[in-house]
Amino acid sequence: MLTIDIDTARRFILGKQGLWPGRRWRGLEGVEQAMAAVEYLQLDPLQIIARSQDIALHSRVLDTTPGMWEDVAYQKRKFFDWGGWLAVRPMDELPHWRVVMRRERDDASRIRDMARDHADAIVEMRAILRERGAVSNRDFKMAARTRTQSYRGRKDSALALYYLWRTGEVMTHHRERFERVYALTETVAPAHLIRESAEAEADRFLIKKDVSFSGLSRMNRVSDSYHRGVPFDRVKQIIAALLADGDLIEVQVEGWKAVHYALGSDDAVLHDLSAGRVPQAWTPLETSTTEEVAFLAPLDPVSARGRAKGLFDFDYVWEVYKPERQRKFGYYTLPILWGDRLVARFDSKLDRATGTFVILGLWLEDQSLAADEAFAEALARGFTRFVAFLGASKLDASAIGEPLLRRRLAV
Repeated sequence: MLTIDIDTARRFILGKQGLWPGRRWRGLEGVEQAMAAVEYLQLDPLQIIARSQDIALHSRVLDTTPGMWEDVAYQKRKFFDWGGWLAVRPMDELPHWRVVMRRERDDASRIRDMARDHADAIVEMRAILRERGAVSNRDFKMAARTRTQSYRGRKDSALALYYLWRTGEVMTHHRERFERVYALTETVAPAHLIRESAEAEADRFLIKKDVSFSGLSRMNRVSDSYHRGVPFDRVKQIIAALLADGDLIEVQVEGWKAVHYALGSDDAVLHDLSAGRVPQAWTPLETSTTEEVAFLAPLDPVSARGRAKGLFDFDYVWEVYKPERQRKFGYYTLPILWGDRLVARFDSKLDRATGTFVILGLWLEDQSLAADEAFAEALARGFTRFVAFLGASKLDASAIGEPLLRRRLAV
């Protein structure tokens, strides 16, 4: 078993996710590379300043603009979106995910109930897709449909299309204002990928993918419910086989009770990081995160769902769904990464009418940063790039209480 300290664990997880020591990809090709490296690009429809998935790519890739992931997924067809936990996955993984889709169709009670309750609408949507090629939920008026009470849709047509998408008969052809436009799978995916992997092959792949996504994973039931689709009673047996084959290794992080798993192929990287060496492939193209801060997306896997506490001793909760009176910081607060630590957070809004990016509040973990010239410079560089990414023309930093930081952002 490999034993590492928390600094090594943090840098490894950040580096695996392309966040440290700085951006190592650029442009549309870089977006494709980053989407593959992060394993799952989680999608969220909410757009306050930008959508979570766009912010996630901005923090990893130089010269990005919102929506570039859609070009890679829906024009180049290199990725597809799918799942109750909605994320983009590489198209060449489709045979493995078709195993999961079939399992959901046969075993998931909600999916079976959907098939039973909306059988006629499902048949109807199949026929319409064959006739029209591509349709969205908006194509069907409420007045002509049966109303439903599901959070997946208010019309039987919406649930029928969702069922066909979850079970693999249709895929997302493209999106319009984030809403899916569906088409039959054979018109979206390459023919050679419309098949199922062998069950054992799919299970091994899905577990390794989950470990790679986490960097270091406990492989507990919570993560299973988010990503894998591997029957939980088989997980221990599969992990044992992967360990025996060297596809997984056990890692003990000093100060953490549970043993974690990493990919066997990452063993050399972990040893390098433990020795203070940074993998050459991680070399930043421009600034490092010490020279320029990065802002983490609300759903970034290194900090979301309580992970920031264990890795960074940084309590982070996305407060967007909390009532205003219960928010400690703000509606759309983002963590700030400086070097390999989360050192602050800020809330903001984008005034599209005036082209102004408005900082509503900035909170430092350590108040000594308020007078730190290096941090002030790194923060200013981060906001300059972020404002350009959002397409804003002005930055309003008047809400920042620390004089040095406010002055640097006003330059």
